[in-house]
Amino acid sequence: MKFFIDTANLDQIKEAQDLGVLDGVTTNPSLMAKEGISGTENVKAHYKAICDIVDGDVSAEVIATDYDAMIKEGEELAAIDEKIVVKIPMIKDGVKALKYFSTKGIKTNCTLIFSAGQALMAAKAGATYVSPFIGRLDDISTDGLDLIESIRVIFDNYDFGTEILAASVRHPMHIIQCAQIGADVMTGPLSAMEALLKHPLTDIGLAKFLEDHAKANS
Repeated sequence: MKFFIDTANLDQIKEAQDLGVLDGVTTNPSLMAKEGISGTENVKAHYKAICDIVDGDVSAEVIATDYDAMIKEGEELAAIDEKIVVKIPMIKDGVKALKYFSTKGIKTNCTLIFSAGQALMAAKAGATYVSPFIGRLDDISTDGLDLIESIRVIFDNYDFGTEILAASVRHPMHIIQCAQIGADVMTGPLSAMEALLKHPLTDIGLAKFLEDHAKANS
């Protein structure tokens, strides 16, 4: 399973890249705003800075919601760097835009997926990734992991090349569960990735090894 980090914070992206497990980055307008990035040219420059750090795909979201504007904005984003994946919302014009970009060889990420039907439509239109938001489904007492499982079955039934990108990942168990049920990618915060490193028995064992080494060499 690929690990993407969901942030626009350059320091966190660098830290994840240095960890050696990072496969890509996802961002959205909210994450850009959180970092104080505003204005079209500043946003583009920030995307370029992200691309210069990572080796894999970088999802850059369009703001437009009508077809013509999404095409224009998406082409401008794709021109920033070959790593850019144009992030398109799951709406009718968005599906049309997915089809357009797929015919042009431009990678896409269909975002705000909350049903298997939406994922199927995006895959039919040629999306590179679909992003079901598991954490937000959990927030309304719906099991987001059930959605991942349903999409996995459908995509495997028909050999869709579209990758399932589990989004809105909140904690390490989300990552483990997504890996168990076959998500191709997960995107989440650095804290969730780093939490996978931790176990109290590891800490206890290391402390004991170091204590015994100190005794033997005193």
